[in-house]
Amino acid sequence: MRILLVEDEKVLADTVRRGLSNEGFVVDVTHDGVSGLSAATENAYDVILLDLMLPLKHGYDVLRELRQRRIWTPVLMLTAKDGEYDQTDAFDLGADDYLTKPFSFLVLVARIRALIRRGAPERPVVLALGTLTMDPVNRRVRRGQTLISLTPREYGLLHYLMRRHDQIVSKADILDNVWDSAFEGGDNVVEVYIGYLRRKIDAPFGVQTLATVRGMGYLLSADRIPESASAPQSRE
Repeated sequence: MRILLVEDEKVLADTVRRGLSNEGFVVDVTHDGVSGLSAATENAYDVILLDLMLPLKHGYDVLRELRQRRIWTPVLMLTAKDGEYDQTDAFDLGADDYLTKPFSFLVLVARIRALIRRGAPERPVVLALGTLTMDPVNRRVRRGQTLISLTPREYGLLHYLMRRHDQIVSKADILDNVWDSAFEGGDNVVEVYIGYLRRKIDAPFGVQTLATVRGMGYLLSADRIPESASAPQSRE
């Protein structure tokens, strides 16, 4: 099994390389983002271990470019940054796992083996619902050919709704999946952001895809509101 390790801390990189070699892996090592991207593009690997803070090219940019090139090798991020948003950004860009430093070598090996067992099936690049499309790799949203600018929170909300299109989702569901666990505000924030989304993805295009189902939640459908979901509705 062949692994690419992209890590600028040379002592750590050598320690990890020797440890993985002792476990039977073949390990290639690069110490900057440009070299790491080149190696990952030109060679076949079973897993890529990718540091976040790299010279020449940031780890996020390496990951983004790999997925743009449709290279689906499983990527495990190794980083000292452990914030929720750091992890969310990594997964949104196409990371498969995330391990913060300092880490247990045994845990690292276990996660590598889990990724190898899972393999690298080809992943859908674009989510589409009628004329509305979302590219998770580039974080771009379009209605037809028109690019729509969204804030990170609006993007997260739309991503959640698109993955659950034609299903009614409650405010509680949205809070649990779009806002972090430390959020202490009221659920009216969901109504506010639903309104923001409507003004960006619906109103300028003369369509109604994001509906409020009174007493139940919200429903995202393809360019219209299905009659089967015609419970009393209202706009925020």
